[in-house]
Amino acid sequence: QVQLVESGGGLVQPGGSLRLSCAASGSIFSIAAMGWYRQAPGKQRELVAAITSGGSTDYSDSVWGRFTISRDNAKNRVYLQMKGLKPEDTAVYYCIAVPRGGNYYSPDYWGQGTQVTVSS
Repeated sequence: QVQLVESGGGLVQPGGSLRLSCAASGSIFSIAAMGWYRQAPGKQRELVAAITSGGSTDYSDSVWGRFTISRDNAKNRVYLQMKGLKPEDTAVYYCIAVPRGGNYYSPDYWGQGTQVTVSS
């Protein structure tokens, strides 16, 4: 089992920045990819960004060029740097982890989520 704990959410004005952090614990040796999903009110959960153990990244078209995912394997952490935030980025953001052989479009492990609100 893998446990994921997110931090860094909050209220930010349009155009502002936030950095989300996710700490993994438990069977971390089994983790291949990590990433972030989000769910806005009344909408389906969607993949925001993912990063493999080798450092390859994948981004949603809606955040490409504004968000950057990174990973510190030594600290078992994954980060999401968000810039140029828009009101439509408002959502609960979830950290995910995928074991070897898995697929980050169908993650096995989820964090509890952290709220990001973009509003003036």
